[in-house]
Amino acid sequence: MAATEVPGKRGSGLGAAWHRVAPVLTVLAVVLVAWHAAAVWLNAPQVIERTLSSQPGWSALDLVRLTLSMDRPVLPAPHQIALDLFDSVFGWPLDSPRNLLFHAAVTSSATLLGFAMGTALGALLAVAIVHSRTLERSLFPWVIASQTVPVLAIAPIVIVILGSMGMTGTFPKAIISMYLCFFPVAVALVKGLRSPGVLELELLHTYAASKTNTFWMLRVPASLPFLFPALRVGIAAGLVGAIVGELPTGAQAGLGARLLTGSYYGNTVQIWSALVMSALLGLVLTGCVALVERGVTPGGRR
Repeated sequence: MAATEVPGKRGSGLGAAWHRVAPVLTVLAVVLVAWHAAAVWLNAPQVIERTLSSQPGWSALDLVRLTLSMDRPVLPAPHQIALDLFDSVFGWPLDSPRNLLFHAAVTSSATLLGFAMGTALGALLAVAIVHSRTLERSLFPWVIASQTVPVLAIAPIVIVILGSMGMTGTFPKAIISMYLCFFPVAVALVKGLRSPGVLELELLHTYAASKTNTFWMLRVPASLPFLFPALRVGIAAGLVGAIVGELPTGAQAGLGARLLTGSYYGNTVQIWSALVMSALLGLVLTGCVALVERGVTPGGRR
């Protein structure tokens, strides 16, 4: 019986894996087709004006080939971005400013510092709000109102103020990252810490549990399913904040600096490769949070 059941299990496992991968591959294929079509459409006017206008008898195949191989296209083709990423990562030393991993490391350091500070600030605010109705009424509206101010408006102000105090480098970018991180953590923890029901609270009360014991034994474990999704959102938002913080400073390193350099010289391929690296870095950071969640939460250990 065991010999006949193993192939079935393998088949069902492969089928389940295919059902998980197939939608992703389908969306990827649709995106690539649409991307190539958009690249041809947006780059065609320049190709026709600069190259094909002096070459009579050109065909649609010539137009497609030239639009997908321009040096400075309006919209780079996916293979151009992939080649630029490969050349940047493997064609230069890791400590070279031409290597995107170097810039990703600079940006991730500010992101992680801002994420740690934002998580700590959000947790402190949530604990204070949950344990004090006065703070909830006076502080929580300001927490919500803080997110109505665009980060693009706050970033230059923070950079200028901290720069006048002699604080430069990673810390000002981390402050901007913290500004975007703390809000989802605070809101999720307020909801999570209040999630235990009356029966659970009264049960601990019958055991003469103190408020401290109730907090650590009941409220904190109950808040974990709310906390980790907020942490994934927070670290992704913190990455955006770190990149935005690099834009007004004229930084020499970081993915934001790479974007600025590409925009200064009209190198759209470099801009898009930096954007793709930012997306990959965001996936890595959120994946790390998901791994921690899997090891910490009871449902993640299954």
